[in-house]
Amino acid sequence: MSSKQLQSVNSIKGVGGETEKTLADMGILTLQDLVMTFPYRHEDFRLKNIAETPHNERVTVEGRVESEPSILFLGRNKSRLQIRLLVGPHLIKVVFFNQAYLKNKITSGQIVTVTGKWDRGRQAISATHFSSGPKTDQIDFEPMYSLKGSLHQKTFRKFMHQALQQMGTELEDCLPHEIRESYKLLPVFEALEGVHFPKDAEHVKQARRRFVYEELLMFQLKMQAIKKVRKEQNQGIAIAYDIQKVKDLIATLPYELTAAQKRVVNEICKDLKEPHRMNRLLQGDVGSGKTVVAAIALYAVITAGFQGALMAPTEILAEQHADSLHEWLSPMGIRIALLTGSTKTKARRTLHEQLQNGEIDLLIGTHALIQPDVEFRQLGLVITDEQHRFGVDQRRVLRDKGMSPDVLFMTATPIPRTLAITAFGEMDVSTIDEMPAGRKEIETHWVKKELFDETIKRMAKELQEGKQAYVICPLIEESDKLDVQNTVDVYEQLSSIFHNKFKVGLMHGRLHSSEKDEVMRAFSEGQIQVLVSTTVVEVGVNVPNATFMVIYDAERFGLAQLHQLRGRVGRGSAQSYCILLADPKSEEGKERMTSMTETNDGFKLAQKDLELRGPGDFFGRKQSGLPEFKMADLVHDYRALETARQDAEKYLSSNEFWTSEETKCLRTYLQNSGALDGDRID
Repeated sequence: MSSKQLQSVNSIKGVGGETEKTLADMGILTLQDLVMTFPYRHEDFRLKNIAETPHNERVTVEGRVESEPSILFLGRNKSRLQIRLLVGPHLIKVVFFNQAYLKNKITSGQIVTVTGKWDRGRQAISATHFSSGPKTDQIDFEPMYSLKGSLHQKTFRKFMHQALQQMGTELEDCLPHEIRESYKLLPVFEALEGVHFPKDAEHVKQARRRFVYEELLMFQLKMQAIKKVRKEQNQGIAIAYDIQKVKDLIATLPYELTAAQKRVVNEICKDLKEPHRMNRLLQGDVGSGKTVVAAIALYAVITAGFQGALMAPTEILAEQHADSLHEWLSPMGIRIALLTGSTKTKARRTLHEQLQNGEIDLLIGTHALIQPDVEFRQLGLVITDEQHRFGVDQRRVLRDKGMSPDVLFMTATPIPRTLAITAFGEMDVSTIDEMPAGRKEIETHWVKKELFDETIKRMAKELQEGKQAYVICPLIEESDKLDVQNTVDVYEQLSSIFHNKFKVGLMHGRLHSSEKDEVMRAFSEGQIQVLVSTTVVEVGVNVPNATFMVIYDAERFGLAQLHQLRGRVGRGSAQSYCILLADPKSEEGKERMTSMTETNDGFKLAQKDLELRGPGDFFGRKQSGLPEFKMADLVHDYRALETARQDAEKYLSSNEFWTSEETKCLRTYLQNSGALDGDRID
């Protein structure tokens, strides 16, 4: 980076003490910081034909004033000024809110230029910009920045212009010439001009292309470098499993593996053979068969003389895994044990001894597995189910119980590829994107709330046939702020409706974990026919007899969560149903309900959810772990993200990258980011 780029912003004319402090609050200390502060949008001041302008779109028009301005005062400092404007053959209304001063600047017969939102139905523009005369000296694209304090757009643009002039050709370009040529990307100075002072729409577009790719390449270099360093430093165990025994196990399974399961098994087994520790995420839709893949991987490790461990977030899920794995692996002579918080002291002591002596091949359990007194004889593979339910430290403790065991994380939350590459960029990702043959799709219906009685009749029919039902609500108790059904009220209502016919249970997040387990166990064993619950049933529960689900106020949930909830039914051979009780007010809410009724494919829904809500809301802002990009958009720039990932992998594996002067800037970035410092990110 050149010395001019590192100059303080106070070297710019007009930046005094107060302004310097305001810029510092915005994270702008140097000229480099300033020019890399991008606008959040560009105002488009190009003249448009209103006949071709869609409803509610911003538009700039030029026309002749056909009426004297009329003004209506709406209260303290509030006003509404209106004129009629002849734009070509169209006579339209133009409304200015709280701009009463314009009354003395506009006269009938005058040519003016206005910009604002076009209301096609009312044939009116709500104007935000006005200039007297035809459009001649106005720029077509004006950048708008997120500013603090008393800083104005015009002043900030003046500072930006000076900064670019001061740095000029000394501005270092981090993208190698080869890449710029290959993808026809603008040089950095020309791209900065295109962002801050564009000549036209194409200039803005090309400038954005350049910085989107640069941001994504930098990010992918960091992720791939972390992965590379971790592999080199974390020497694992090359597990020489018995391939014939693994094939024998697969042959004993009650059904044939899908092509996706076979592909994923091969990916995992390839990792097991490597002398580096596996760090892989296995994602697959509800019911796609992740558990059987986990069983095959664990068995492979055990055939080589190692032990395996599987950690689940709840006792019920741990027990269900234990039952499944016992059914598949016990006939192969595998010794399996279950360890949870409910395991009695004497049984726990015996289990610890057997584990240390190697008399247990596979240990399944909850977070009880990570207690200090749990010691393995030779742990080879750690699998964490629903990995997002455990903290980083919890996962690390289990991973460290042994001599660098391989690690596999599983999740039933389908993650769009763009987010998987980004949020889990330092991991390898395996995806089961195919459902087992013969599995019946869950019939999903969007129903208005006034049809509640009809919904209850349909539920009762299923219950009379010996089936069970879930009823999901967004709140625990009544709220004055939100007009949504609450769990307690619905529980009391259904208890009254089904009185002496069917047992209704209640579960929510405020119950103690042991109480939740007790309610869930009663439902699993058929003692409860209807379970009224919040979203705590979302993960991992397997009740094949549950065939009916009602989700109250379904418009309040994202698509990914709705799909996860729906996955609690349809786990047996009988036809299952999901009823979405919803009266969405927004177009987005209606679109979500329609999407749920059109597909059972979790990956399609996850991609739709990403498009509708954005990456931060997909994971939840606090939990997302996603980087804040200045220019890139993970929804729209997915192709650039994939290209950047491939380029980053190619760069890091080439000797030239580590020695060439052309890539020095990229190497400096990696060193400064800490990506080359070893296993610092979990």
